[in-house]
Amino acid sequence: MNQDSATMKMNEQGTTSETRDIMDVTPQEAYLRPSTLAVPVEAILARNIVARTVIVGPVLIAGAWLFAGGLGAVSAAIGVAIVAVNFLLSGALMSWAAARSMQAYHAAALLGFFLRLGFITVAVLLVANVFDVHRRALGIAAVVAYLALLTWEAVAVMNGSRREIEWTS
Repeated sequence: MNQDSATMKMNEQGTTSETRDIMDVTPQEAYLRPSTLAVPVEAILARNIVARTVIVGPVLIAGAWLFAGGLGAVSAAIGVAIVAVNFLLSGALMSWAAARSMQAYHAAALLGFFLRLGFITVAVLLVANVFDVHRRALGIAAVVAYLALLTWEAVAVMNGSRREIEWTS
């Protein structure tokens, strides 16, 4: 029944399914192993989110222009750009960590969140203190862009429109 470290097992429907040695590990061993996924799911999600800034960004910039003029539009564009960079950093960090181990992945998720939150805070404060920007437009655009882009991607994944990142198969 053993064939090259693969075992054929009969499931309840009477068909055979193949399981590999990688499944015969303890949870502790699996936790320390790198991810077996060849697809950098987190980086793909981040790129999908950033691609949507082409739609969300102009809407926020136009709204800021209507309420705060040209300075508001430029400030909103900076806010959207900061959010886009944050998502790209997040995807890169999480994909890198997933390729190392689940331990690294969890550490990157927790510590990375605080680091990226710090990045957004420092970037917004730096821009607001160095350049003449409309602070309200910058802040509102960053928050709205973050929430809108994240929600849009979550809905897309829930609806199954992201088959290229199918990690459940």
